[in-house]
Amino acid sequence: MQSNPGDTMPVAGGQGTANHQLRALLSMVGVALLLNYVETMIIPGIPVIQSDFSTTEGLVSWITSGFLIVGSAVSPLFGRLGDSYGKKRMFLVALIFYTAGVGAAGFSNSIYLLIAARAVQGIGFAIVPLALAIIAETFPKERIATAQGVVSATFAIGAAMGLIIGSYVVQYLGWQWAFHTAFILSLAFFGIIAWFLPRGSPGTGARVDYETIAFLTVGISLILLYLTEGPYEGWYSGYELLALAAGVAMTAGFFIAESRRTNPLIQLSLLRVRNVLVANGVAILSGIGMFMLFFAVVYYTELPPPYGLGLDVLAAGLTMAPATVVMLVAGPGLGRLTAKAGPKPTMFLGGLVAIAGFGLFIFNRATTTDVVIAVAVSLAGAVGVIIPIVNMISVSLPRENVATGLGLNTMLRNIGGAVGPVVATTLMSSYSVTKVLPNGVSVSFPTSVAFDYIFYLGIASMALVLVFSVAAKNYVFKKQASA
Repeated sequence: MQSNPGDTMPVAGGQGTANHQLRALLSMVGVALLLNYVETMIIPGIPVIQSDFSTTEGLVSWITSGFLIVGSAVSPLFGRLGDSYGKKRMFLVALIFYTAGVGAAGFSNSIYLLIAARAVQGIGFAIVPLALAIIAETFPKERIATAQGVVSATFAIGAAMGLIIGSYVVQYLGWQWAFHTAFILSLAFFGIIAWFLPRGSPGTGARVDYETIAFLTVGISLILLYLTEGPYEGWYSGYELLALAAGVAMTAGFFIAESRRTNPLIQLSLLRVRNVLVANGVAILSGIGMFMLFFAVVYYTELPPPYGLGLDVLAAGLTMAPATVVMLVAGPGLGRLTAKAGPKPTMFLGGLVAIAGFGLFIFNRATTTDVVIAVAVSLAGAVGVIIPIVNMISVSLPRENVATGLGLNTMLRNIGGAVGPVVATTLMSSYSVTKVLPNGVSVSFPTSVAFDYIFYLGIASMALVLVFSVAAKNYVFKKQASA
């Protein structure tokens, strides 16, 4: 009898047939394009949304912050659900939340409804660790890194497409259509994935301890709330300190409760495995460094001369486009290098390349071409760091814990991603000059020193990545990936 694309994938040590591997890879590539296309497509519309709703900069920032906080908090939960009840099933559930959030956002008639819709959309962010876990489940160990490299490269392509197309959509159709078009694409992808993606493992069926997971989810949400609102509410305000204290207490409570459970979210002993520990530490550091870079580049390219390049939104977005071509080539190549030489030298190489990229920003950022080159080098280095840590989690953890481990790693990377812009904002505020415009309005501009310090800190974060990579335990597979 002819098989259907939805038939259960034959599982033998986490491997599927070549046909299942191809279908899984194409499915994950499609979703990676969708997710990053949608998320970057929204960015050009944020100033327009702020104007349409006559709201503050702090409140409109929750369009991105709400998505990030919720997505980070639920990633470990959905990873655990994927391990217990099947990764494809939970992947589709997450995609339903994402589609519903995108659909509601396009029809929001107030900033608060839009933020709420984005929070629902954030639940769908759990498709990221689940996608990586599906790759780990489907491919043999020696080919996991290459496949994950392809998916990682696709994230960059989707981001570039979103910035470019999003600028046109917002300018000529309005920001609502950024969400409307994303909703149509999300519906189409849901149907394709439901039919085309192999079912994979049905899961272990183990009970999910929702009580302790709630501690982690709420705790991380409060910590991210503190990091997000600190620049606007004040780092030492009573509201902010209460959120931080409660977040730290609940996160600590999670680890205490986990140590006493017979069926924990993830065995704490597994988090102490050398490569898991290294991967999670590097996730935070790389998140800080890369998001500082994104934040600084966006501001620098759009600031008027002599403080920046004076580009418009579309031109600033296009400075990222050549980097996507580099990542498209570097992603699979670095994945194959990880399989052949191991994650340790690949991560070290990625850290060195990222340091070189930050160095280019310090000494050579006078023109758009200079910025384009520096961005391309930096992001190539970032891919060289991310692929090995994802592979170390996928290979080092027992198969029944891979999705949960990738969910935790994604959460930690996003925490670093929340810290990076805060550091960059603080430096730009501390080293700034005030100018009076012809209309009499006083405006503060970050100085060259502010950007230098941001990129120096980026180098420091990547230097720590080098230290962590030295501590990693290297491994290679005797059976190398075929072409």
